Amino acid sequence: MAALPTRSRRRPPVPTLTLTERRAALLAQLDDPEFDGDVDRLIAEADEIAGQIQQTNERAAARSRLLTQAPPEPQRPTGPQPGAVQGAPQVDSARALSIGRRFLQSEALAQYRAAGMSGTTRYDIPDFDHRAAPAGTIVTGTYPSQTQRVPGVLTAQPDLPLLVADLLDRQTSTGQTLEYVRDISGPATAPAGGWNAAAVVPEGNDKPQSDFAFELVSTSMKTLAHWVAITRQAADDEGQLQGYIEGRLSYGLRYKEDREILTGNGTTQMQGITTTSGIGTYTAAASESKLISIRRARTVAELAMYPPDGVVMHPSDWEDVELDEDGTGQFRVVANIQGLAPARLWGLAVVSTVAMTAGTFLVGGFRMGATLWERQGITILMTDSHASLFIANTLVVLAEMRANVAVHTPRAFVLGTFAA
Repeated sequence: MAALPTRSRRRPPVPTLTLTERRAALLAQLDDPEFDGDVDRLIAEADEIAGQIQQTNERAAARSRLLTQAPPEPQRPTGPQPGAVQGAPQVDSARALSIGRRFLQSEALAQYRAAGMSGTTRYDIPDFDHRAAPAGTIVTGTYPSQTQRVPGVLTAQPDLPLLVADLLDRQTSTGQTLEYVRDISGPATAPAGGWNAAAVVPEGNDKPQSDFAFELVSTSMKTLAHWVAITRQAADDEGQLQGYIEGRLSYGLRYKEDREILTGNGTTQMQGITTTSGIGTYTAAASESKLISIRRARTVAELAMYPPDGVVMHPSDWEDVELDEDGTGQFRVVANIQGLAPARLWGLAVVSTVAMTAGTFLVGGFRMGATLWERQGITILMTDSHASLFIANTLVVLAEMRANVAVHTPRAFVLGTFAA
C-alpha cells in the first residue's frame, strides 16, 4: 500500500510590528534597569528606528510641500469670453486655496499626523484672503456659503455677509501696541469758524494761521479666539477638518471682528466706530422716510469735508428702503431682485448687517476715516493636551487672531437715527 503524501502545515503568519510598536518595545527595554541582554544590539536597533521615523517624517513633509505647490495655470485670454457677464470679477488663481485647505496641506499638520497626533501643532496664516471692498461683486472664496453638517454636531451659525471690514483700509501691525494720531480739529469751516484760515492776503500783510488739533491715541491689539473639540476620526477626515476650520473657526473670528469694528468699547474690546467720541450725528424728523434720512446724513458728512463712500444699516431697515413705494405702487429704489449688481444707495455702497442696531445707520468715509490693523493673520493650533480630552480620544482645534481699529478721523462718520 502506497504511503499517503504528507500534507505540509502552513504556519500562521508572524504579525509584523508597526514602527510605533517597535519603538515602544525598545523604549521599555532601554528603561528596564534589570535588562542584562545585548545593549549594543538595543543601541543599534534604536538608531535604526530613529532613522526610519525621521525618514517617515521627511517623506510626509515632502508630500505636504508638493501638495501646496500648484502647477501654473494656463494663460487666460485677456479679451471678453463668450457668455461672460460684462463687469464680472475675475477669479485670482493664487487665492484658490482657502484657510482650511492650506492648513490641511501644511507641513505642520503632516508632521503632527506622522507623530500619531500627539502633543501640539501650530500653523500661522499671515496672508489669509480678504474680500475686496464692496465696490464690486462680493467674493466668498474663503468663507463657505454653506457649512457641512456633521451628525452629532450642532449646526453652525448662519453664514451672514461679513462686509464692514471690507469698507476699511487694512494695514498689518508688527507689534502689540498701536499708537496713532487722531484729528480733533473739527470742521474746516463753521459758522463760528473752523481750522481752515486760508485767505487771500494783500501784498505785505501777515498770512493767517490755520489751527490743527490732534491727540495721541495709544491702544493695543485685541485677541479674538475660540476653539472646538473634535474627535481623532474627524481630524483624519480632511473634509470634516476643513469644515471645522472654515465653517466655524475662521468664520467665527471674522464674524466677531465685523461687530467689534462697529460697537467695540475700545478698552477691553476693539475700538468701535460708533463708540468713538467726535463722530457726527443725525436724527431724522418725525415721519421722515429712511431713504431721505440717509441722503441728509450724507450731506452732514459732506459738510464736514469728508465725502462718504458707504452706509451700514440693519437688514430690516434696508428692507424698508428697498420696498419703499410711491403713490402709484412703484418702488422708489431700483430693486436688485436678481442680485447681479452690488447694492448702492445715493452713490454709497450698502452694507446690511445685524451688527448695526435696528433703527440706526452709519454713513461715512470709511477708507478715509479709519484703518483696520491686523497682526499675524489667523493662527491655527491643534493639540490633544487639554483638560480631560486626552483620555476622551478628542483633539482641540483653536483659531485666534489679533486686530484693532484706528479711528483717526471721527468726523468722517455720521451716526444716524431713523424716525420711529
